[in-house]
Amino acid sequence: MYAAATESLIKQAREIKEEELQRFCGRIFKLLHTKDVSGDTVDSLQRLNLIVSATKYARELPSDLVMKLQTLLRSSSCPEQLQVLTSSIIRESFPSSVHSLCSDLSHDSRTFSHVASVVLAQVSHMLFTISLYSVHKHLSNHLITFTRILCSLNPDQVNLVSRKLVDWLRYASMQQGASMSSGGFFSGPRTRQPAPLTEVDGVVTGDFFTVLCLGQSYTEDQWMNMYTFSMIKSWLLTYDTDGTTNTESDDRSEVDSSVMSMVSATSSSSRLLPPKERLREKAFEYCQRLIEQSDRKALKKTDTELQKACIVESVSIMDIICGEDPSYVYRAFPCIKALYGRLNGDLAYARALLPIAQFYLNHSEIAAVDSEAVFCQLFSHCPAEQFNEPMLAFEFVQFCLLNASVLQDRVANYRQSFPNILKFLAGNSSGLIAEFVELLPSLIASDTAIELLHTILDLPCLAAALDLQQRSACYQASDRSAWDQQGAKVAACLDAFRQPSYRGLFLYILRPEAGTGDTIDRLKMLHEILADMAESPRVVQCAQVVPVLLHVYFNTVTQVRVTNERSGHLIAHTSTKKLMYTHICHISQGLNCVISSSVFIVTHLQALCKLHPPLIVDQSREILEFASSPANIYSKEDFYTHVVWVIGEYLSVSYDPRCTVELITSFFESLEAVLFEITQVRQSASPPSFSPRLITVLMTTLAKLATRSQDLIPRVSLCLSKMRTFARSAPVMTCYSEEDTEEIITRAHELINLLKLPNVAQFVLAPSAGGDGPRWHRDTNASLPQGMRAVSGLLHRHSSSLPT
Repeated sequence: MYAAATESLIKQAREIKEEELQRFCGRIFKLLHTKDVSGDTVDSLQRLNLIVSATKYARELPSDLVMKLQTLLRSSSCPEQLQVLTSSIIRESFPSSVHSLCSDLSHDSRTFSHVASVVLAQVSHMLFTISLYSVHKHLSNHLITFTRILCSLNPDQVNLVSRKLVDWLRYASMQQGASMSSGGFFSGPRTRQPAPLTEVDGVVTGDFFTVLCLGQSYTEDQWMNMYTFSMIKSWLLTYDTDGTTNTESDDRSEVDSSVMSMVSATSSSSRLLPPKERLREKAFEYCQRLIEQSDRKALKKTDTELQKACIVESVSIMDIICGEDPSYVYRAFPCIKALYGRLNGDLAYARALLPIAQFYLNHSEIAAVDSEAVFCQLFSHCPAEQFNEPMLAFEFVQFCLLNASVLQDRVANYRQSFPNILKFLAGNSSGLIAEFVELLPSLIASDTAIELLHTILDLPCLAAALDLQQRSACYQASDRSAWDQQGAKVAACLDAFRQPSYRGLFLYILRPEAGTGDTIDRLKMLHEILADMAESPRVVQCAQVVPVLLHVYFNTVTQVRVTNERSGHLIAHTSTKKLMYTHICHISQGLNCVISSSVFIVTHLQALCKLHPPLIVDQSREILEFASSPANIYSKEDFYTHVVWVIGEYLSVSYDPRCTVELITSFFESLEAVLFEITQVRQSASPPSFSPRLITVLMTTLAKLATRSQDLIPRVSLCLSKMRTFARSAPVMTCYSEEDTEEIITRAHELINLLKLPNVAQFVLAPSAGGDGPRWHRDTNASLPQGMRAVSGLLHRHSSSLPT
């Protein structure tokens, strides 16, 4: 928040009227025509700068004042304070003519800098206007042309800039810039003699200047060297043009005319190259020099961080150069391999391994270099030991996203390393959700999909275990006072984490790669051990992420068509594991209700069953155990209802020849017992806490099963005949509406009438698998429309003959 006085000034600046602004601009115009710049002139310009900056929209200034401000901006004799103010005012006002700004420029670098800032602001304003407003077609053509010119210079202009970049990058001076020192009380300041530059370890620099050469002050060409290095990657990526219209003599004369070109007498051969190739050559040498300098022991911590940043940038630039010209690959690999050998195992340089891995991924096949060790180190050690580093986590996941398809095809341990990769999500869940939603499909493979599903479900446990691992490393076992400061619950979990009897549980949940098994038998024990960590922020965030990842996981699985036995086995197991996990108590409360939401179940359970109907027979024991327990109705009614619907829809010999009469009878008896138990009519019974939909689904499923084993028809008819008594009982009438009770009675009546004609009932309740095709509903000569008309007539005549 601004101070009250500042807010008052800003408010006045925003509310100034146009007439008053024009009068004020006229006064400034007169002041600027005086020979000497007074304090009143500076003060007025500062006030004008506040006025044009205080509003979101640009203020239009008088054209004569704008021209005078541009003249001052281009003048090298103008005081810098005035140049700064005029530059700021022009940037905030309406766009001025770029041509008039750039004409008659002095060769003063300070003036160039201020003019460049104005031109950049005007270009940004133009691009913003293009993106924000709809413009006339004729005008938009000019704007698009203008944008294309900005984004793609012609080869001559690219070559011109490339030559200057070479000079700035390679031929900077080797002495420090001149600095001023005090000459004592009786004498004025004096200029010190230029001192040599030093390396990060204090040794005098012997080779050409780079950003890792240190000094107390820097010359202009040294600053240009740093600026050039900072933008050389973008330049190489943007202007990747190999052609040039210049001859060798033109190029040589241009370079020889440069003052700095005489410094390097050893690089005469590279001058014969076209400008773009020469820029690649010098940038490559520059990066090699930086990698050599990064091996020096820095005296300051800030210089160590600078070394790390230079390694990342240098390897990335070399990667781009090798991609543009493969001949550089053979020159680069010795340097990159030596760098990897030096950094391998040093966790402080973990972020530098990512561009090295990218280099190996892009160029190892060309150079016939084995890259397995690089990716083993990357996927095994980095996530396990630095999972709580946000920047590394983000860059690591971005690396995987950028190269997902290549990693799947060429890196064997990529998909095997998902337990380690998910540690980044467990440690930084709030910032990486979107990235992991995009990344997760690339981690799903047929041989590890079951284990991946368990790992996703165990993500809150993983977050708790990583938290305990981190705390355990900070506090020694003997330091109980430090443990107690973490809280009694956390202290108990830390104690359990260090117990040898629980070591196997934590080793599994913290495993670095897949292949040790889908899950563990003592998972419930692990949940009990970690129960006290349920309120940990990291655990709660991971629990909220789990349903999102499950949605992505099952979307990916269901989109793959079942083409072989392994795929069907995978889908059957994933469905069963989801069914089992809906009644497992996670350490984070509230996860069950999210996982078992009706939207989630409808989206995935039915889709999986439709893709692979035999899973009902494959997992009949687990499904039957779940469906036969009325307790599941009260804890997860939506999920239970859809399981019952799936049983009635897909438990049929038409979907699986293994579906025997005995299996159908066992499912029928279990569901019959459940329906009987929940519909018992007793005077002391409490109102039902389940929806009428569950009753109708149970009745319909029992009728479907009875048509597949017709010996069961009398039993289901007897059960359905009791539904009127249930629906008209006092507890039900107080709970259900009149429409609900009528729906139950009507459904029971329809099913009873239908079951009196067993062959017709089997046709209606259990149509063939192709019954949902368009032909069965559009073609009037097909059997289904005729059959429906016949059934409707039979049911209508039969219902009309019944006594009232």
